[in-house]
Amino acid sequence: MSRTEKEPAPERPTRPAVTSPAAPSSPERSVRLVLAGVLLAMLLAMLDNAIVGTAMPTIVGDLGGLKQVAWVVTAYTLLSAISTPVWGKLGDLFSRKTVFLTSIVVFLAGSVLAGAAWSMPALIGFRALQGLGAGGLAVGAFSIIGALVPPRERGRYQGMTASVMVVGTIGGPLLGGVITDGLDWRWAFYLNVPLGLVALAWCWWMLDLPVSRAKVRIDYAGIVALSTAIASVVLVATWGGVDYAWTSAQVLGAAGVAAVALAAFLAIERRAVEPVVPLKLFRSRNMTLSSLSALVYGVVMFGAVLYLPLFQQTVQGASAASSGLLLLPMMVPMLVVAQVTGRTMSATGRYRIFFVLGGAFLTAGAALLATVDAGTGRLATGLAMALLGAGLGFAAQLSTTIALNSVEPKDMGAASGAVTLFRTVGGSLGVAAFGSIFTRAVAGRTPADKGAYLDAFAGGTGQVFLAVAVVCAAGFVLAWFFKEVPLRGKAPAPAPAPASASAPADTSAS
Repeated sequence: MSRTEKEPAPERPTRPAVTSPAAPSSPERSVRLVLAGVLLAMLLAMLDNAIVGTAMPTIVGDLGGLKQVAWVVTAYTLLSAISTPVWGKLGDLFSRKTVFLTSIVVFLAGSVLAGAAWSMPALIGFRALQGLGAGGLAVGAFSIIGALVPPRERGRYQGMTASVMVVGTIGGPLLGGVITDGLDWRWAFYLNVPLGLVALAWCWWMLDLPVSRAKVRIDYAGIVALSTAIASVVLVATWGGVDYAWTSAQVLGAAGVAAVALAAFLAIERRAVEPVVPLKLFRSRNMTLSSLSALVYGVVMFGAVLYLPLFQQTVQGASAASSGLLLLPMMVPMLVVAQVTGRTMSATGRYRIFFVLGGAFLTAGAALLATVDAGTGRLATGLAMALLGAGLGFAAQLSTTIALNSVEPKDMGAASGAVTLFRTVGGSLGVAAFGSIFTRAVAGRTPADKGAYLDAFAGGTGQVFLAVAVVCAAGFVLAWFFKEVPLRGKAPAPAPAPASASAPADTSAS
């Protein structure tokens, strides 16, 4: 047993028992009770961006700084991406509980300060602080789930994490609309405080995890190099084709910095005593494939959530006030399929078929959306969205589960951070590429010429989803290369399986 995964303390009479992945599982009800608080914290980060995006016109009207508005989102995304692998590694080295609670506190501090912002530069700075905390929320939640629940049984709780995604995607725009219409925009940030305090208290009291007291060496050089590389990649994705041309000095310079920083990072990690992202993780075929699959799902989610409501509102005449509800045809199938898939995986221990089905459904749904035009009805759009949702339900949640099953328990935070990072970078690169495709399609068209504008808008949407379909097809091909390594932990049975039944981690290099 590693220094960071020691035997847990005996069960306390007032708190649910918590076990390590190698030990028999806690009672399902107790685990769900603990995870409810963990996932509430994760929900904060998911809700925040959607709420703030809806409130942005009001914020600009109050603070001004229209030319700086993109940085309100970019600062948050940038710091979230940079900090994700760092939070994950710190959880491995020290206490996952303490690191997770710290990320909640940082996120809440950023929320309070953002709500009190007196200018656009101040808001951007405080959004960066929020993003710093948000980077630890998702990776911390998945690492804690990995510490509480063996991979073989994790499918039972997959519906809970899928529910968080659904609530965040649908509820964020709705809450943003309510705040914008009935409250001051500052409540878009202050709303995080009561929810965050509940999550903080809940996790502090209910969560018991082993704590490492060993002296460790933090990989500061690796953190700096990785942060520089990620920041440069995000800037390329944000600037390219929007603020600057792809061939501009700014974009090419950022790309050059990213390449140099990445090369330096790889060299540093090979020699580091405690690398922030251990390169040995990627000796596992499944770990590498899980990370690449997460990148695909990031592309799909960001593309769908951004462009489908725009198409429904602009071309199909849907109400902007219900923008969150417009995604229901995608989110409901995702939730149902994720629940069924998770329980089936727990019962059978099989999972490669779900990656294959996920890739097939995603490709089919995106291909249908690539054919939309100004006359496409809501029924056709809804069918395509249902296929996308089913595809995400089959496989999106599995990528983290299989990644964590592929590494040693002491590296679960680093593995979770890597998968989350790939998903974030996939979303950022996808949005940048889609923005460029869409902008070219509608260039020169104005709403005054309604027919031509709607045709161009629909054509741009179709081109975006044609690109999504290509990415999904690549994910479908990757799915066939997963190696079906037995999931650690006992299989469901009338009598509990012994702790020694755990299977070794996947360390296959091919």
